[in-house]
Amino acid sequence: MTIERKFIDDAIIKLNMSKYLAKELTRAGFSRVEIQKTPVLTRITVYVLNPGRVIGRAGKTIDTITDTIRKRFSVENPQINVMEVENRMLEPLLVAKSIAEKLERGINARKIIQGSLREVMENGALGAEIVASGKLAAKGARAKTIRKSIGYIPKAGDVTNLVSEAEATAYPKYGAIGVKVRIVPPGTVFPDREMKKVELPKSIMSG
Repeated sequence: MTIERKFIDDAIIKLNMSKYLAKELTRAGFSRVEIQKTPVLTRITVYVLNPGRVIGRAGKTIDTITDTIRKRFSVENPQINVMEVENRMLEPLLVAKSIAEKLERGINARKIIQGSLREVMENGALGAEIVASGKLAAKGARAKTIRKSIGYIPKAGDVTNLVSEAEATAYPKYGAIGVKVRIVPPGTVFPDREMKKVELPKSIMSG
């Protein structure tokens, strides 16, 4: 196996494992997973809102998940560490899911996006972008896209790896809406840019 092929296979395994964990740990408030391979084991760190739901009574739930990962994804000696999310407003998946839930309740899309951006930035993010695409109006209206951003969000180059992002889908009565959230976490250092405090626009402050 070539090095390039191994990288591709590893990326696919990580993606599929993340999808599996997101589904299994929805009630625990799954946010993201980090995977680190060592010569002895594969360390899998899962970030959730409620670690107790992942561990389960007498560790039964985490044992089941570990066994499934070992068999389904051919991961040798997986070791799962469960970490509690420190700040849900800096976790793109949790923010995207929150927006999706509000869209399903019929709250105005622009109001939700502006309010979410304000909260993300007030919690220390250096930049944030939220994109909602789909049936954003009543039945019969055309699909459209709303894109709002604040601060610095790189769109090209290796520095994009410093941006956390995730997607969720809302299913209101009039059609699906895709929600994508990108966040530059506090303390992120960009080699080509000096970061300064971001002043929130009045439209966001009052939204």
